[in-house]
Amino acid sequence: MKNIMLGKSDNKVPAVAVGCMRIGDMEEKDLVNHLNYCVEQGLNFFDHADIYGGGNCEKVFAKAFKETGLNREDIILQSKCGIRKGMYDFSKEYILKSVDGILSRLDTDYLDMLVLHRPDALVEPEEVAEAFDILQNSGKVKNFGVSNHRPMQIELLKQYVKQDILVNQLQFGVCHSNMIASGIEANMLTDGAIDRDGSVIDYCRINKITIQAWSPFLYGFFKGAFIDDRKAFPELNDLLKELSKKYDATPTAVATAWVLRHPANIQMIAGTTNTDRMAEIVKGTQFELTREEWYKIYLFAGHILP
Repeated sequence: MKNIMLGKSDNKVPAVAVGCMRIGDMEEKDLVNHLNYCVEQGLNFFDHADIYGGGNCEKVFAKAFKETGLNREDIILQSKCGIRKGMYDFSKEYILKSVDGILSRLDTDYLDMLVLHRPDALVEPEEVAEAFDILQNSGKVKNFGVSNHRPMQIELLKQYVKQDILVNQLQFGVCHSNMIASGIEANMLTDGAIDRDGSVIDYCRINKITIQAWSPFLYGFFKGAFIDDRKAFPELNDLLKELSKKYDATPTAVATAWVLRHPANIQMIAGTTNTDRMAEIVKGTQFELTREEWYKIYLFAGHILP
C-alpha cells in the first residue's frame, strides 16, 4: 500500500482510508472479514462520523473489531463531529460531549484524529481552541482536522487553535474536480473558472494540510457513480476501460490512480464494503498515470483546457 505523510505530522498513513459510513447494516461476520482484509492490505486508517447510522456504525465497528484479533494500536481511528439535527455546532460543550460519545461507541480510550464536520456559521474559535486543548491534554484525541472547510475558515480557527490542522475532507474525484478547473480556467468567463472554494487545493498544499477525498467515484452532490454510467459519461468510460487494459486493472483502479496522481498529498476515502471493489481500489495505488493520461481523463470528464 502506498503511504503518504499526514499533514505536517511525522505520521505515515495509507493513501487510501476506509470509509465506515455504510457498515451499519453489515452482518457481523462480514464486517469482521472486511476489517481483517483491509488491514491485511495495509488499509488500517478508518474514517467514522458520529452521524453515520446515527452512531450505529461506530458501535458495530467496535463489536466487530473485537472479533478480528487486532490490537487498537494496529489501526488509526478518525471520527467527525459537529452536525446536529437542523444545525451545525462547534461549541466547546458539544465538541466535548460528542467525543465522549464517539469514544464510548468505538469502545476506545482515544481517537487518532478528530475532524470538525461541516463548517458552523456560528463558530466561536476560542471555544474550539479550548475544546481541542482539553481533548489533547486528556489524551482523548491525538490530532485534529476539518471537513468541507474553505481556507479562510481554517485561518480563523488557526488564530486560536494551537494544534496543527492536519486534514481537510473535501469531495474530490474525476467528475467532481472543480477545485482543479477553477485554477486551470483562471481569468476566464467559463463555468469552470468560478472559484467555489477559495483556492482550497493550493491553500492545503501551501500549508501542508492533507486533503481527504470523499465520494471520489460520485459526480455532483450524490447524483451517482460515473463509472459505467455510459449515458452521462460515454467517452470517459471508454477511456477508463482503455487505460485499465494498459495497467491490467479496472476503471475503478484507474479513477483511484487519477486522484492519487495529483501532487497535493491526497488521501482517498473509500467507502465500499465490497472486498472485490476494495481490491480494485488497492490496485489503483500501485501504478501512476502519465501526465498525458491524467489530463486526458480530466478532459473526457467534461472540462476544458483554455
